Amino acid sequence: MGTIVIAGTVVLVLLGFGNHVWWLVAVAVLFLYTQYGRSGSTGGAPQAPSTGGSSSGSMPASYQAYRRRRDQQAKWERRYRRERPLQHRRQQREKSG
Repeated sequence: MGTIVIAGTVVLVLLGFGNHVWWLVAVAVLFLYTQYGRSGSTGGAPQAPSTGGSSSGSMPASYQAYRRRRDQQAKWERRYRRERPLQHRRQQREKSG
């Protein structure tokens, strides 16, 4: 991800020689990546691993966090299959065929 951000920033800087607004966009991209990117931290304090939320988060901090997240996801999937059998079967048919 960092490589993509750096490459994009270089492209924006090169475009900035014709229009200086692109330089501002490049600075904004770098700022957002350092604030909210995978390796960025807010205020210098270490970030605590999240216990819930979306499935598209970053890598878990530890194996135990990974196991908790995986077990919670399996629990949700079992509940979905139990409460909505018709929708689950339809999804399985669409996935396989």
